[in-house]
Amino acid sequence: MENLQASNIVSLVGNGCIHIGNISADSSQSSKKLQSEPQQKNKFNEKTSNSKPKVHLDLADAPEPNLFYNRTSELTTLENWILGRTRLITILGLSGIGKTALTLQLIPQIQHEFDRIIWRSLRNSPPLASLQTDLIKFCRGGVPVPAPYPEERATTGGLPLLEYLRSHRCLIILDDVQTIFSSQQLAGNYQPGYENYGAFFKQLTESSHNSCLILLSWEKPREIAALECENRPCKSLQLKGLGPEAQEIFREKGLAEPEKWSELIDLYRGNPLWLNIVATMIQDLFSGSVSEFLSYDTLFLGDLESLLHQQCDRLTASEQQALAWLANTPEPADISKIPENLQLSPPELLKVMQSLGRRSLVETVKQNGRSHFTIGPVIREYITNKK
Repeated sequence: MENLQASNIVSLVGNGCIHIGNISADSSQSSKKLQSEPQQKNKFNEKTSNSKPKVHLDLADAPEPNLFYNRTSELTTLENWILGRTRLITILGLSGIGKTALTLQLIPQIQHEFDRIIWRSLRNSPPLASLQTDLIKFCRGGVPVPAPYPEERATTGGLPLLEYLRSHRCLIILDDVQTIFSSQQLAGNYQPGYENYGAFFKQLTESSHNSCLILLSWEKPREIAALECENRPCKSLQLKGLGPEAQEIFREKGLAEPEKWSELIDLYRGNPLWLNIVATMIQDLFSGSVSEFLSYDTLFLGDLESLLHQQCDRLTASEQQALAWLANTPEPADISKIPENLQLSPPELLKVMQSLGRRSLVETVKQNGRSHFTIGPVIREYITNKK
């Protein structure tokens, strides 16, 4: 789950009623009370029209809104996909890149497209049957879920949720999807007992219904690549780091020397969480002097190490070997020229590089019409320090 989320989305109004634009729900069903400033409340209430139907929602698992940085292009892309009746959207990126914040910011823009909106986190790895029951119960307004009739099983292909996604236009957001994948296997391979999630994603993409499922994940599910193409209702958004708009982080932290900020953004690849962590470190250790921080030969990681460990601890031995090779290669590497000390065959290396790409750990660079691969400075420093 992202540590930086969108602001100006949720306000608490009336007697315990969560309100998002024209969305309302009884907050007693939610484990959290999401609040914003009074002036933010008024801002959203101005957009609400009493003539429009209310949208039922359950944000019990949604994180509290916090900070959001400009993602206009990405929001437009997601909104267009939803308006175009895309059934499955995957938002991918490293921890802290802003997947959750972006999705929270998206909700007010597309809220009136849906009858129901529900946010669930998979951080505790719920079995698919439990998740389906939870989602159906929400669609039924909290009424217990009955056993499906045989004819219902026939029309929904054994997926009882599908009937509700056809009768209501629902937006289902599943966060922390990477937790149902296995560690020490290539990206997107499911833990034992969770393989049915792959069939679930595939069926929701291929079956006829009016709803939309959004997945937020560090890793791309292996089915998604096969399902994606220009004319199919399955899309992926690889979320990149921030550009100049990330300078707002440094203004908030009170850093000096604005002319050095762009170098800092590039080193930490515009990751909002990383930049917040490093900005705090610069303020604590160097009294806000960016040039003093940059004068050191090594790249400080500090609290980033524990975050990177969570991500890199999931890698296979082959992936770790390939990352170590890239960390020792200062220029982007041509994988057609495998060094002797890299004990991987060409087919094995291609699989490994594809998996690392699906984890957002490698970057692709075009040189002389060929794809070369490299890793960012933060990942390079982390891999080098592990030796």
